[in-house]
Amino acid sequence: MAKTYQVTAATRIVNGLMQTLIGLGIGPKELYMLTVKGRKSGKPRSTPVTLVIEGERRWLVSPYGMVNWAYNVRAAGRATLTQGRRTETVELTELVPEESAPILKRYLTDVAIVRPYFDVQPDSPLEAFIAAAPHHPVFAIHPAA
Repeated sequence: MAKTYQVTAATRIVNGLMQTLIGLGIGPKELYMLTVKGRKSGKPRSTPVTLVIEGERRWLVSPYGMVNWAYNVRAAGRATLTQGRRTETVELTELVPEESAPILKRYLTDVAIVRPYFDVQPDSPLEAFIAAAPHHPVFAIHPAA
């Protein structure tokens, strides 16, 4: 059974550290700060995220399930991604399970720290990822119009 994500004091400290590193442009190329308008408050909410990048295509994965930023992205459909001094506004489109399964498989292979939050393993068949997809939304990232 997959572990349930909970925000703890340690999580807040790590996220704060990650926000600082991302703001300085330090870290892997897949690491960004996601800022999206809160669906209830309307205020901007930020969290560090790891993207899946393949050539010019990029995806945003919610490895911890339906967390607040995923609900906010669903509601807003757009956000900003920041890395160092570079900020871009993007449109986000949620993928259906059949489209998101290969992205989830790659994410789980590349980002080992999130594996406890999944009911599948990196070597699981694609069908298992299709079944897991409703619990871990994947959003395609497009330049804002």
